[in-house]
Amino acid sequence: MKIAMIGTGYVGLVSGTCFAEFGINVTCVDIDKDKIKRLKKGEVPIYEPGLEDLLERQIKSGRINFTTDLKSAVADADAVFIAVGTPPRVEDGHADLTYVHEAARQVAQAMTGYTVIVTKSTVPVGTAREVEKTIREANPNGDFDVASNPEFLREGAAVNDFMRPDRVIVGTSSERAQKVLQEVYRPLFLNETPIVFTTRESAEIIKYAANAFLATKITFINEIANLCEKANGDVQTVARALGLDGRISPKFLHAGPGYGGSCFPKDTLALAQTGQLLDARQTLVEAVVESNANRQRAMAQKIIDAFGGDVNGKRIGILGTAFKPNTDDVRESPSLVIIPILQEAGADISAYDPAAIEQTKRYITAVDWKKDPYAVADKADALVIITEWNEFRALDLRKISEILKEKRLIDLRNIYKPSEMEALGFHYVSIGRPEVKGQKAVLKEVSAG
Repeated sequence: MKIAMIGTGYVGLVSGTCFAEFGINVTCVDIDKDKIKRLKKGEVPIYEPGLEDLLERQIKSGRINFTTDLKSAVADADAVFIAVGTPPRVEDGHADLTYVHEAARQVAQAMTGYTVIVTKSTVPVGTAREVEKTIREANPNGDFDVASNPEFLREGAAVNDFMRPDRVIVGTSSERAQKVLQEVYRPLFLNETPIVFTTRESAEIIKYAANAFLATKITFINEIANLCEKANGDVQTVARALGLDGRISPKFLHAGPGYGGSCFPKDTLALAQTGQLLDARQTLVEAVVESNANRQRAMAQKIIDAFGGDVNGKRIGILGTAFKPNTDDVRESPSLVIIPILQEAGADISAYDPAAIEQTKRYITAVDWKKDPYAVADKADALVIITEWNEFRALDLRKISEILKEKRLIDLRNIYKPSEMEALGFHYVSIGRPEVKGQKAVLKEVSAG
């Protein structure tokens, strides 16, 4: 079994490396010559725990190769996965499918014999059908099928998500294509991983619907956090009680500064736009998009309010700029909204992130970057936690209190306990929790019998 992976971005590189781990011969293709040179040496251009070691092992095994020559990679491939970028267009926010169709045209001209072309990129409903049309126009006599196989990889846990997925979704109406993809995913099939075969359109909708639903859970608990702050409730207790209901589950019920990253913002917007185009408005998703944008701006105001409404001339230390821990991805991160608002209000910003400093520099300027959390806190008027990296969960708070100019800590991830922070003399601000000692609600679990 041989496959070609077109695109060595986040999805393509993780997928290609994991397919090689399955025992498949994989050739990854990219037009970026420098990236291909680095990958051949085993250098991973993204921060993803476990990926570098896995890639090194597959390079040594000879099951994965990297090239800029798409024609040679596709010629003898049983399946070709298109995993190129689909960024939102600047003018209207719709997914830009330029790279997908260009890859499809090149694949059409390079394939020999029966080939299954698989859209792995996140694409709007109907894209697989359009890709089939593009390939047929470029190669009228080609023997091929087009399938949809959306990815469900969480940044920071992508390798495990690929190797031990909750499910695999395959959209195809072709029995030939289904047999090829069954063989591609044979190790997961043997492990009794649920593999759902459906239509291409349903597969495309499943991807967007899944991300939109999770984004909705995040937005929902953030709005409940607002209610808790007004009503003297505790959002963590509320979320835990909700999560004990098996119909709801506790996942994605963590109040914070709003969702970010490469998937949720883009996919919720795309689903809302698709609904508008097809006259099937996704009004709930539209509200989620608006609420999340408001949430990120509100978090900047929350920090300003912690200073009594004026941060002009204040030095604010920021811990974490990545949209989530265990990644260097800052796309649509709350930090990219919060920091500029604070700067516009006159604040001086120092910051630290374990992995995302260089990526953040591409979007934000005039930040005093530090080597660790304590350098950030030194002589700052406040310390703000935006990303819940593990190393921020065990700070030496006594040391922090001594080096801060003012004992002010704004915790946008609810990492610390208000009672402990109060005992250390901090002016502690968190999300959706009472700030007055002794008023925290307590959830009592009573077992039957």
